[in-house]
Amino acid sequence: MRPLIVCILLSLWSCSTDETIKVGIQPFENFDRSLTDTVLNALANAYEAKVYVLDHKPLPEEAFINVKSPRYRADKLIAIMKMQKPDSLDYIISLTDKDISTTKWDYLGRIKEPESKYSDWGVFGLGYRPGPSCIVSTYRLKNTDQRKFIERLKKVAIHELGHNLGLDHCESELCVMRDAVETIKTIDRVDPKLCGQCKKRIGFGR
Repeated sequence: MRPLIVCILLSLWSCSTDETIKVGIQPFENFDRSLTDTVLNALANAYEAKVYVLDHKPLPEEAFINVKSPRYRADKLIAIMKMQKPDSLDYIISLTDKDISTTKWDYLGRIKEPESKYSDWGVFGLGYRPGPSCIVSTYRLKNTDQRKFIERLKKVAIHELGHNLGLDHCESELCVMRDAVETIKTIDRVDPKLCGQCKKRIGFGR
């Protein structure tokens, strides 16, 4: 009977191990290593993930635009990193201190009005639901004290990877998946973690 019990335990351990997601952090340019480590710990704790830091690389020039101001298109960066993601990783999250932007759409699939404002809209981060890649920028998170800045970075990183994992915006007032609705105040108000319902949606809290 003992060999059977051992086999069952090994099987359960194997299943548990296989369910652990593997996330790569891609720092762009000279992104601060201490901030990279902050994101690593935040994602490992929030998602019980194995998180790895990849070598720094330059920002892809094909994502650069200068419509309102010098920026990098977040959607373009996500597409590039999707193609470059190592097969050994489930997800890849990019980090930059440069400004990033995307286009905001209304419920009919048209550019949100006024078009001049939303065709190139600066964002804290971007991640598609679901998807293998997302990006976070510190550019719009910095105008505060260091402690709050670090908290903002952790929350945005957890939020964008949550979208990759399939989570939509959450109605819970304190959930990290709450929609920022175009204000940093929302990010400052939420907790740096998923609510119970969001955890259940991605298989946590069982």
